[in-house]
Amino acid sequence: MKVLALDYGSARTGVAVSDPTGTVARPVATVERVSTEAGFAKLLTVIEAEEPDLVLVGMPLTLRGERGEQARATEAFVARLRDVIAAPIETYDERFTSVLADGDDARAAAHLLSGYLERWQSGSA
Repeated sequence: MKVLALDYGSARTGVAVSDPTGTVARPVATVERVSTEAGFAKLLTVIEAEEPDLVLVGMPLTLRGERGEQARATEAFVARLRDVIAAPIETYDERFTSVLADGDDARAAAHLLSGYLERWQSGSA
């Protein structure tokens, strides 16, 4: 199963993709301002080019595991994405991925995807 992960942000959105077996995650791109029509269109082009079986969007929960303002913005983004792509979309807890990636949005998406793939392979995703 090929999975594409998004580390959504209104300024920049990181994109990572797995290999077709769902084993290895690699950073693909960072798309600027996906909240604009031009940015969203560019993101859709990246998604379509990768032909994922599943799109995974990082959900920025608070340290307590609650949904704050950023999570609500992410939920709105996911709803918009669901309206225009055929692949199923899941959200996944992204706490700490940006720290691990040292500010690189595409690497943050790859960390998010790696965590998901590890859980998926162990049967707990």
